[in-house]
Amino acid sequence: MLAASTSDYLNHLQTKGFSFREDTLGFIEFGKIYTASSDKLVNLAIEITLKAQYEFDGSFYIAILEMFKAHNIKSKKAAYKLIKERNIL
Repeated sequence: MLAASTSDYLNHLQTKGFSFREDTLGFIEFGKIYTASSDKLVNLAIEITLKAQYEFDGSFYIAILEMFKAHNIKSKKAAYKLIKERNIL
């Protein structure tokens, strides 16, 4: 599920058992602003971070967002193609 907003997506993840501390939520917002990413890409970066690291890793999350920006990623399909090419998942 990729929700319309990052807040909705985080709420969805919390219903699945993930918990996010206040500092994590702040870091997610920082990454969004730092990379000027859309909620869609932020949600994808969170999803990939959790799948690859089994927990939220802020530096990994930022690296994913920066990689998306550097490769002009706009869709989930393109994001996963890049992630697969880089052997991240």
